[in-house]
Amino acid sequence: MPPTNLRMACWALLALGLLGATNAQAAIADYEFKLVDAQLKKGQTVAAVRLIHKPDGKPVPDAVIFATRLDMAPDDMEAMTSAIEQAPSAEPGIYRFKVDLTDEGRWRISLAAKVQGESETLQSRLVLQATP
Repeated sequence: MPPTNLRMACWALLALGLLGATNAQAAIADYEFKLVDAQLKKGQTVAAVRLIHKPDGKPVPDAVIFATRLDMAPDDMEAMTSAIEQAPSAEPGIYRFKVDLTDEGRWRISLAAKVQGESETLQSRLVLQATP
């Protein structure tokens, strides 16, 4: 292979490597949790969140949610926590949680999840309103 072709091949490989690294770093930002219903009645209920792939809007099934927290941080009461437990869901891309909204006001659901095929962790904080 002449030196010019070798040089061009090296530059092409370098460019492909840089593109791959950029895509891998930005990939987790392509996913988002959204509340199905941002208002729920006070008490024991079920909160549902949808995980979507933002570029195409498609639901993302089979994520592994490994950390959850429910607190009243949006109302300046982060120390006020309550029970949250993952519940079964029949819909792909919908993740359901049994929650105990002990008081009216704004509650924050914090989630950490692994999305299939991605090396990074998706972290999300969603705010819902507990009504009477």
